[in-house]
Amino acid sequence: MFIHVMKSKLHRVKITQAELNYVGSVTIDEDLMDAANLIENEKVQIVNNNNGERFETYVITGERGSGTVCLNGAAARRAQVGDIVIIIAYGIMTPEEAKEHKPNLVFPDSNNRLV
Repeated sequence: MFIHVMKSKLHRVKITQAELNYVGSVTIDEDLMDAANLIENEKVQIVNNNNGERFETYVITGERGSGTVCLNGAAARRAQVGDIVIIIAYGIMTPEEAKEHKPNLVFPDSNNRLV
């Protein structure tokens, strides 16, 4: 049996842009991606602390050091610029692997910069 376990989390990042007329995804600063061990095209869940929305999309690499967290396409309807979100990626593993697994937890500052 396999279970879904949190692999990575960007905790309380701020939405910096919302681009409705774009192919759906979330663009994330490459520094944040590296810190959370996220890769381009990886599926993520986004939880909006401002309105309670929860949705899934995939990651696009953003400009390194920019602090960008941009919702694209339909996802842009789920949050406003300035909303605080949590971005979570999950891995599939055995219960034995999950007991040893240590997720990458990232707590950026209020400008989406690593501290």
